[in-house]
Amino acid sequence: MGTARWPLKIFIRHSVIKVLALLSLCCCLIISCRQPTNPSVNSGTDNAHNDRITIGTTLKLRTIDPGDAYEVISAQLLHNLGDTLYTYESGTTKLIPDLATALPKISPDGLTYTMPLRQGVIFHDDTPFNAAAMEFSLQRFIKNGGRPAFLLGDAVESVKATGEYELTFKLKKPFAAFPAMLTFAGTCAISPKAYEIGDGKFKPDTFVGTGRYKLAKYGTDSLKIDVFDKYWGEKPHNKGIDLLLLSSSANLFNSFRTGAIDVAYLSLDADQVRSLDEGAKKGKWQEFEAQSSTVSYMTLNIKSKPLDNIYVRQAIAATIDRPLINDRVLRGQAQPLYSLIPTTFDVQKPIFKELYGDANMAKAKELLTKAGYSAANPLVLQIWYPSSSAKRGLVASTIKAIAKLKMEGILEVEVNSVESPTLFQNIEKGIYPAVLVDWYADFFDADNYIQPFLDCAEGSAAGGCSKGASQGQGSFYYSDRVNQLIAKQRQEPNPKIRNAIFAELQDILGRDVPFIPLWQDKDYTFAQKNVTGVSVEPTQAFPFWFLKKQ
Repeated sequence: MGTARWPLKIFIRHSVIKVLALLSLCCCLIISCRQPTNPSVNSGTDNAHNDRITIGTTLKLRTIDPGDAYEVISAQLLHNLGDTLYTYESGTTKLIPDLATALPKISPDGLTYTMPLRQGVIFHDDTPFNAAAMEFSLQRFIKNGGRPAFLLGDAVESVKATGEYELTFKLKKPFAAFPAMLTFAGTCAISPKAYEIGDGKFKPDTFVGTGRYKLAKYGTDSLKIDVFDKYWGEKPHNKGIDLLLLSSSANLFNSFRTGAIDVAYLSLDADQVRSLDEGAKKGKWQEFEAQSSTVSYMTLNIKSKPLDNIYVRQAIAATIDRPLINDRVLRGQAQPLYSLIPTTFDVQKPIFKELYGDANMAKAKELLTKAGYSAANPLVLQIWYPSSSAKRGLVASTIKAIAKLKMEGILEVEVNSVESPTLFQNIEKGIYPAVLVDWYADFFDADNYIQPFLDCAEGSAAGGCSKGASQGQGSFYYSDRVNQLIAKQRQEPNPKIRNAIFAELQDILGRDVPFIPLWQDKDYTFAQKNVTGVSVEPTQAFPFWFLKKQ
């Protein structure tokens, strides 16, 4: 959840996808006969007679310190435990004030943002909230050097309390999406009495903020959050949340089916989703499908041969069969993607569909022939993926099978895997020619799907990117025009003009092909029949406070 710095930013969704339908059925039958193995899981009977909600997930929690938290599950927890300066109106992508009381006043040069702050707010430890506390929170976010620190650190020159309830930012460069960045969960307000500023001084199992819930228990396999009675705004519709961190999708699947948990939230594998979908259609429980803004793509290292040849990159783009991948591998639980910007943004342009289509083998052969390849001299493409992602392994194998079946020997694909930490440590070194990965944006703006991929601070068209976002992503792409357009859209306050810039950027992306977009996820949440208020927002936030038992 960022500028593209691979060790800091990538979130790989760990899904175990079964290839054989018979094996899937057998697994489901075996799972359904097993009892929950997590001792923290309450019985369904206990759950039915209290006003707390039990949520199960397989997402791994490393920390809830907002200065260092940079994973999906920590972001969701901080969204419910804390408040940021700005947020989004429920059910929409409309930016609204949260701890601020109005949208910021922006100086003519676009560098100074001044905003009034809410009065009458207190932290979970009864410390009063004011501009000094907000300044402390954001200074700590930048100075403690956590994983997401660069988000503000790269953009903000200074942040100061310029009144008891007034905060002023000075930016290093104009940035039109800056208020959207301030919705990032880690920029929430935290109590100055509970934390300190200092490089690496984090509290991974502690949270003291201003949100609707306060942390009651932090454990390795479960968290308990209680309603904060002194919250300044709308109170939760439940009495608290018990979050169970289950060890496997099988455990999550079984715990939900037996009624041991109220809500199953990320991540079930494709066959388990299909099984629960069938149960939902029979009225056994509820299913909620949400369009995710997480995008999956292939990175092409343009400094490595033969990918330094634009015809080769374009040919690879033409061979991709997104509908087949979605149907055969993803079980229809995603949607084909034709730009790095997902369809959740109206500025999205399906440029790869327009230029290459799907499985356009005739075009691919024509381009490879231009590049000097033939059946006697085939292009050999190495595709790498993180070994923890069986889904990406199957996608890579599918691309390999399509090439073997339809490319008449002119294209050969080799599939390789490596452990995730190794992959993300080495990708910026240019070790891998092509890599399958995904991207979960830090804030809800199209910029966060362009700048972290295509921007380059140092480099040249001939030598590629030596320092910058595209180097961090492993593509090493460099374009003066793209750098200029990224800077221009970041400074442009007019949405129509800004959207036109994004359109041109996507045109260049499709022409130069440093990345190939593949699919956009769908997220599935399942709830027992007596639970209401399940809502995954368009921005991917999951507000726990709407949940209620009938």
